Amino acid sequence: MDRRDFLTARRKKGTASQAAVATQTFRTNSGINPYTGPWTEQEIVHLLKRTMFGANKADVDYFKTLTMSQAVDELLNPTAPAPVPPVKEYTTSTQPGTPDSNIAQGTTWVNDINNDGTVQSQRRASYKKWLTGIMINQDRSIREKLIMFLVDHFGNETLEVINGNWNYRQHSLIRQYAFGNYKNLVRDITKDLMMLRYLNGYLNQASAPDENYARELLELFTLGKGPDSRYTETDVKEVAKVLTGWQINGTTYTAVFNSNRHSSVNKTFSSFFNNTVITGRTGATAGDLELNDLLNMIFLQNEVAKFIVRKVYRWFVYYTIDAAAEANVITPLADIFRNNNYEIRPMLSALFKSEHFFDMLNRGCYIKTPSDLVIGSLREMNIQFRPATDWDTNYGLWNTFYTWMVNLGQNLHDPPNVSGMPAYYQEPSFHEIWINSDSLPKRNQFTDTMILSGYARNGFRVQFNCVTFAQTLVNPGNPNDLIDEALKYFYRNDISPQSKAQIKTQILLSNQQWDYYWTNAWAAYVSNPTTANFNTVNTRLRSLFQYFFKLPEYQLA
Repeated sequence: MDRRDFLTARRKKGTASQAAVATQTFRTNSGINPYTGPWTEQEIVHLLKRTMFGANKADVDYFKTLTMSQAVDELLNPTAPAPVPPVKEYTTSTQPGTPDSNIAQGTTWVNDINNDGTVQSQRRASYKKWLTGIMINQDRSIREKLIMFLVDHFGNETLEVINGNWNYRQHSLIRQYAFGNYKNLVRDITKDLMMLRYLNGYLNQASAPDENYARELLELFTLGKGPDSRYTETDVKEVAKVLTGWQINGTTYTAVFNSNRHSSVNKTFSSFFNNTVITGRTGATAGDLELNDLLNMIFLQNEVAKFIVRKVYRWFVYYTIDAAAEANVITPLADIFRNNNYEIRPMLSALFKSEHFFDMLNRGCYIKTPSDLVIGSLREMNIQFRPATDWDTNYGLWNTFYTWMVNLGQNLHDPPNVSGMPAYYQEPSFHEIWINSDSLPKRNQFTDTMILSGYARNGFRVQFNCVTFAQTLVNPGNPNDLIDEALKYFYRNDISPQSKAQIKTQILLSNQQWDYYWTNAWAAYVSNPTTANFNTVNTRLRSLFQYFFKLPEYQLA
């Protein structure tokens, strides 16, 4: 089946088909009025799958004790401490005078200045392993998925920048501002070492203004390029002049402003910016003063809030924004964003508490990203890793799962270009890009491998334990209840009773017609967990979960 058939195959009986909806001028007329409907496991799983990586049973049970509003508040107000920084888990010579010899293995490298190319390559890899581990071990908040959104939004490629320390510093900057003020984040990321290096800000000087960052600041980071973003080429050139003079000190790993390289002329902007003139300055503070003037001018434009909200919407809700969504969701959320001085949290709160977010048409319509598939399945199957002190085992295993995400099309902090991942901007496919003839078999291969063998390092194995998972369910001895409850966590769209019955008969009952064929096998294992009894139930559960993970419904969040 093609990708559009894949998306429509799971529609429930009585629900309008995707094709029919697509011919209308809107998907839904719901807006940002507070959601007042049921607050059941279905709504909780929907919220968690969109704001976290997967929805495991422990998290669902926890949020069942809260109201919807309390749950969203907790997701947006994390209390867990910031994660410890990545450590040196790679091997280099410890001989005096050799690169990186002053950093002991198992200790962090993030504050060590080192310009050796091999060492920096190892640190980039260490950073990505660490980042994978942070996602797997995330707290009960939106923090990690929100950081991933912002990292993708700013679109820097670690392979281009090379320096692993700078990669980590940019990540830390984004982590600092993730729930805070977007305008302040843009200000500080403009002077971030990774950004200065990636978009040539460090080369920008009065005698030869470089427009690279100036163009992306307007087009990708603030205003976008829609019909209401009417800045001009002259505006881009003037922005570049404002930003002249910033350089990188490779000895201290700091951004420095060189007033001798700064354009001190007045910068005049188009009517789109109300013909604003930014007064040229001189001296050590000129760079910061003009940058503040520039951002004040840009953020006065209503389109900034709308552009950012559209990107948030495509990341967390749905990839298509029709006229109804623009009027009923994007515009009022943008007003909230702007009226709160571009604080991120109030806008997200309004979105996740809205009737639109919980609209049935916004559930189960979103193809899982590779990270949702890989990290989400690890969390939903309750995979446990070694204690933090066993960093060698953990980093080695985290690298395996990072590599799987790369193979499925998502390289952490390494989008294919400054626009970020194509799934969030490439019309008309958007998130359908995640599924193709290459990636779908690999997705199935990943879940098959995790069920059948998993991965081992230093004698420690991580694997989907289907029996242990079944034991967490309420009534695993009843084959009907087992299937229903497992699918409650795995799927966002139910399958037909006829399909469930067929799956039960062919897999759990081994083609027998009586439910007690499974019930007796499970009871025998529980009462006497011998190897033989374990193998009986484990073989059937493995086959059951393999089948579940291969159906189209599993690819949707």
